[in-house]
Amino acid sequence: MAEAANGYDSSSIKTLSPLMHIRHRPGMYIGRLGDGSHPDDGIYVLVKEIIDNCIDEFTMGVGKRIDITLDAGSVTVRDYGRGIPLDKVVACVSEMNTGGKYEGDAFAYSIGLNGVGTKAVNALSEKFTVRSTRDGRFHEARFERGVLQGEEEGETAERNGTYVAFTPDGELFPGYAFKSEYLEKRLWMYAYLNSGLSIYLNGQLYLSRRGLEDLLETETGEDKIYPIIARKTPTVEFALTHSDNYGETTYSFVNGQYTNDGGTHLSAFKEGVLKAINEFSGKSFKADDVRDGMAGAIAIKLRDPIFESQTKNKLGNTDVRGPVVAAVRDAIVDFLHKNKEVAEVVMDKVTRNEQMHRQIQAMKKKGQAAAVKSKLRIPKLKDCKFHPGEKWPRGLTPSDTMIFLTEGDSAAGSLEVCRDVNCQAIFALRGKPMNCYGEKFEKIYTNEELTFLMQALGIEDSTDFLRYDKVVIATDADVDGLHIRNLLITFFLMFFEQIVLSGHLYVLETPLFRVQVPKQTPIYCYNEAERDAAARKLGKKAEITRFKGLGEISPKEFGKFIGEEMRIQPVTLDNTKNIPELLGFFMGNNTPKRREYIMTNLEVPKYE
Repeated sequence: MAEAANGYDSSSIKTLSPLMHIRHRPGMYIGRLGDGSHPDDGIYVLVKEIIDNCIDEFTMGVGKRIDITLDAGSVTVRDYGRGIPLDKVVACVSEMNTGGKYEGDAFAYSIGLNGVGTKAVNALSEKFTVRSTRDGRFHEARFERGVLQGEEEGETAERNGTYVAFTPDGELFPGYAFKSEYLEKRLWMYAYLNSGLSIYLNGQLYLSRRGLEDLLETETGEDKIYPIIARKTPTVEFALTHSDNYGETTYSFVNGQYTNDGGTHLSAFKEGVLKAINEFSGKSFKADDVRDGMAGAIAIKLRDPIFESQTKNKLGNTDVRGPVVAAVRDAIVDFLHKNKEVAEVVMDKVTRNEQMHRQIQAMKKKGQAAAVKSKLRIPKLKDCKFHPGEKWPRGLTPSDTMIFLTEGDSAAGSLEVCRDVNCQAIFALRGKPMNCYGEKFEKIYTNEELTFLMQALGIEDSTDFLRYDKVVIATDADVDGLHIRNLLITFFLMFFEQIVLSGHLYVLETPLFRVQVPKQTPIYCYNEAERDAAARKLGKKAEITRFKGLGEISPKEFGKFIGEEMRIQPVTLDNTKNIPELLGFFMGNNTPKRREYIMTNLEVPKYE
């Protein structure tokens, strides 16, 4: 009786095949789905999984070229490695836990060790073709949504290697489109990590000769204050330099995989740099003294990497710490002893950082009592219950945490009513924050608004302690709202650029229009094209409401815009060397040039 009443009996228990499990729970295998508007959307993970296999071949000393073609939403990838064993082609791309990376030396330093990646691509693709060529023979298999449709084999004059062609399933990735800038960024990372490997995307070559040294050269440009320190061994490669910018910029990789959330290898790299500076100088500088203005990259090769998820964003191996710290420390100390002029520049930078941090600490102490009182008087933060690093309730992960930076109390009130209190926090700005362009870091502590913001985010001492996975700017889509957005982005780029580079800063998109007819569910539109399409769909009786600000959207309506239907756009940069020029143009004192640019490029929407 109880079972029947609750609708839970033996018929409720289902066993999914591996194929159906991937299609029903794709997030477990590729993270987010998306439509390609975010660099971490699933369609880019599908491409990555195929390329990873090609990189594994190059790492083993075979196949120095990869050809990639992108055409109308379909992708082909061809490597010139050993090729999949012909009698195992179907199994390797469709049977879970099947592959050549579990034991032995066929793939000593593989990116993927779980036998899952290519199977996930196959299962999540509308069409998938794999063709392996070995020693004059080939075997080809064709699939649709993971189901085998046909096979072919025979003789061929083609070079050895593996060819994969796939089209992501439009049912799972509705309206998807590849953005070339996201793919190009990934391919350059592959090139930097695999010096000597030629990667072609639609005929364009991506090639690096100096590895991570090229990466930092591209990212820092003329901002660096001394030549890049670089060292490479068979298992550890790193590069390091400093600029006069604030904050630190770091890149970390494991077996060719970009770990944008770092991990034990990145922590060990930073520790090694600190130990090297202190050993060379005979002093006891603090970590911040060494890292402020630092740009660094670390790449390691590891036989058994342990990642926190299938998407491999963070390394968990604890045994890498000792070897990485020692390798980095010894190499930097040796370099500084052999390059006295560079050593003088490094020590001058670290000493200046130390002096600046003393001044900041003095400012902190001076305003500490007032800050405590103001916290009680002005409750700036409506916090959530859980944060990264804490034990999470079932169904939620640290990646769900976010804080909305809102424009005033009106928008904050709507958000507060409909937010998920477990993982969504709110920080209400009182008005336009200070323009931080050209300011010293010490001055931030004289500004109550920005001091509270740093405290809310937990980044006063280091961006490593960021209390939320996503920092979401939620301002009105009017002139004032866009100005506040620019001021906040300037604040992060000036002093906490690692938050931007690590993909933690976003802008919330909210609907501009509501189109409805009586007694029907309204349609919310984010641009004029969507508005016009909705109006045509609903007919002449359609009523169109233009939202002027977030506060005009009722809490009942707002819930869906920060829930499953939430649209957030990442704030991204091609490289850090563009930051000073970018901020100087848009936030500096060049008013005539900026006015001319705006008047030339301004597009004024026409409203009915």
